[in-house]
Amino acid sequence: MTTVLTPASPLTAADRCDRCGAQAYLRVVLMSGGELLFCAHHGRKFEPELKKIAAEIQDETERLTASPASAPDEER
Repeated sequence: MTTVLTPASPLTAADRCDRCGAQAYLRVVLMSGGELLFCAHHGRKFEPELKKIAAEIQDETERLTASPASAPDEER
């Protein structure tokens, strides 16, 4: 997926997937001006269609596998 990270507007736990309501990890800014939010599952599922209509895709799915900063070194 072609992605552009926009550090000024990170996704938060309050951002929810427009398809299922789970936490959103992808923000798709549409060429028409709107935006869609997706969980990782639905982002992958709709990837081919999203690439056709997206001006920008902000992908934060790497946060799903990142170790918390407080985790012991052997868990990182």
